[in-house]
Amino acid sequence: MPNIYTGQKSNLVASSFFDTIVKNTALTEHIINLETVNPIEFFGVNNNKFDILKKKFPLLKILSRGSLIKISGRPEDVEAARDKIQLIIQYLEKNGHLSENYFSQILGDDDGTIDEKIVEDTGSDIIVFGQNGRIIKAKTRNQKLLVSTTEKNDIIFAVGPAGTGKTYTAVALAVRALKNKSVKKIILTRPAVEAGENLGFLPGDLKEKIDPYLRPLYDALDDMLPADKLNYYMTNRVIEIAPLAYMRGRTLDHAFIILDEAQNTTELQIKMFLTRIGPSAKAIITGDMSQIDLPKNQQSGLSKAIRILKNINGIAHIELDGEDVVRHRLVKEIIKAYDRANQQDQEAKKD
Repeated sequence: MPNIYTGQKSNLVASSFFDTIVKNTALTEHIINLETVNPIEFFGVNNNKFDILKKKFPLLKILSRGSLIKISGRPEDVEAARDKIQLIIQYLEKNGHLSENYFSQILGDDDGTIDEKIVEDTGSDIIVFGQNGRIIKAKTRNQKLLVSTTEKNDIIFAVGPAGTGKTYTAVALAVRALKNKSVKKIILTRPAVEAGENLGFLPGDLKEKIDPYLRPLYDALDDMLPADKLNYYMTNRVIEIAPLAYMRGRTLDHAFIILDEAQNTTELQIKMFLTRIGPSAKAIITGDMSQIDLPKNQQSGLSKAIRILKNINGIAHIELDGEDVVRHRLVKEIIKAYDRANQQDQEAKKD
């Protein structure tokens, strides 16, 4: 005769069975953004690494679309997969490359053990991944100093001769901050003063007059963002490129702001810019004191700003030099030759 459960005991069994069903069917999902790493390095050739990830978590539904990964399944499984994917992202952000062997080791053994040594910081200087997985990183001592200083300060003056990568590095840091969602927008600005030219005499409408002055900023962004995404960002004003005069009267907050060619600002202009910065913003001011294009009756406001603000906590000054030149090898020699000539001219004047 079969066992028949009645009364309270039967209710408990039914309740326990129902709870088990609810627990097993309570699903969740999590979305991870891979914008800060090279997707080819994450997914592998022919999605080899991605297949390893899916085999590691057979009970999860793991889908990819562009730079996004969606994980669906039981909460505890989703959490475990999320944590290990974050370790992989952390490793790629620091090192740029990850073999299939290390990929598997970071995912861990069957008991969940992870070799923590694999994800230790190796001192890589990668800032961001550009188009087609291009690695953009600090290449020289002072560029690396600029990167580390930006992490600890909100306003940074980066001054040095042409070709030292100050603008390019600054733009890379801004793009990284946007991808990491540390800021909501990027604002890039320059004074519209170049080699004595006057905007009024240039052909075209206002945008066409201004664009040549801002071309170096566009060029840097072209290296770091796909054309469609850059166009989207600029159309929706997530990335804004404008002459310095357009900053007047604004409060620039939740933004990464770059003032380029600041040697061509007057004292009033640079003061105006610095007092626009909001409480949750970060700014890098770049300049080259050897390339001042202001009229002879105007003085650059950059050197004074550096001098009077140098002892304020949260404001830093990085000086790049000929050793930081990353253009053609002859550019470094050209800069040195001009420096020697200028020094000789100054000594001759003293005599």
